[in-house]
Amino acid sequence: MNRNDKPARQGRYHHGDLRDALILAAAQLIEENVSVEFAMIDAARRAGVSSAAPYRHFKDKDALLEAVSELAFLGLTIATRDTALEHPAGSEQRIIALGKTYVSYVTEHRAFYDLMWGDMGLRRFEAADHPIKTSGFLILVESVELWCESLGLGDYNALELSVKLWAMAHGLACLSMNHQVEQFLPQVHVFSLLESSTLTFFEGLRHPATRTD
Repeated sequence: MNRNDKPARQGRYHHGDLRDALILAAAQLIEENVSVEFAMIDAARRAGVSSAAPYRHFKDKDALLEAVSELAFLGLTIATRDTALEHPAGSEQRIIALGKTYVSYVTEHRAFYDLMWGDMGLRRFEAADHPIKTSGFLILVESVELWCESLGLGDYNALELSVKLWAMAHGLACLSMNHQVEQFLPQVHVFSLLESSTLTFFEGLRHPATRTD
């Protein structure tokens, strides 16, 4: 999904790579226009093939868009995996870094937001045999589970905690995309909010409030 790939790829693809060339062409069009409003023939022209060529691999535009959505999720998974490898397993630093990577990816690829988190993304999750394994989310769950184990907090549900952390990161990403964070907190970076919120969340897990009835 790099715009700089366009000149090198346009009109050039190895035999058997037509499907990938069309997916990349569609991704480039979406990123450049910040919209999915393009025709199949536009993707064909970008890939340097005939107007009929896309239908050898995609029955219609929706099928092509689904493939672009899968590419976007693959990019998120790779970014998540790479981030996890840079930080110790079971550490708070890894979980915070995963959140920052998520926020960065979502905000830097806002053109693909609807494809990933709209109706098409929802259908993708519903069709998955194991939705938890998609989009690098399993990496977050495993990281949270290891963090709990390292502190003797095995009674906590790592999946539930991960969904809460995801919701926090996703909400901050949406606020950041709409420039709403700086409207209320102009001197605060979204990463600082994410880190402080995550640390507060962790502190609450380590020292839950004692109820007195």
